[in-house]
Amino acid sequence: MPSGMHQVEVSLPINQVWDFVKDMDNWAPLIPGYIQHRKFTNRQSTWEFYGNVGFIKKKIGLMVTIKEWIEPTKVTFNLKGANEDLSGRGYFLAEAIDKNKTRMTLYLELTASGAMGPLINKVLKSYLPKVTEEMAIAIAAKLEGQK
Repeated sequence: MPSGMHQVEVSLPINQVWDFVKDMDNWAPLIPGYIQHRKFTNRQSTWEFYGNVGFIKKKIGLMVTIKEWIEPTKVTFNLKGANEDLSGRGYFLAEAIDKNKTRMTLYLELTASGAMGPLINKVLKSYLPKVTEEMAIAIAAKLEGQK
C-alpha cells in the first residue's frame, strides 16, 4: 500500500500545535496543489488539489472523515476518492519533546483500485512521501510563523 510519513520539530508547546491542528481549515490549504476544501461537519470535508501523477497534472478530490480527535496529540482520518477509485487513511501526531518543543508526524496512506489501480499505485509510491514531507514542512512553517 503506497504511503508516506514525515516528522518535523517545532519550537512551540504541544498545546499551541493542537490549537492549530484541531481546526482543519488551518491545515487543509497547506496540502501541495491545494485548490479548495469544503467542511460539511467538524469531522467531514472534501479536499480538492492538483496532484502530479507521473507527467500528468490531475485534479483530485478526496472525502476526509476524521475518525478521532485525541487532544492534544492525535488526529486520525479516513480518505475516500470523490472522483477516483482511491481509499486510504492517515494521522497527525504531536509529541511533546519538552515544554517548548513538539515533534509532529504526518502519515498518509492511499491506494487506487480499478483498472488503472496498479499503474496509479506505482506512481503513488513515489508521490505520497513527497506530499507528506511538503505538507508537514508547510504546517511547521505556518506554526513557526505564528510565534
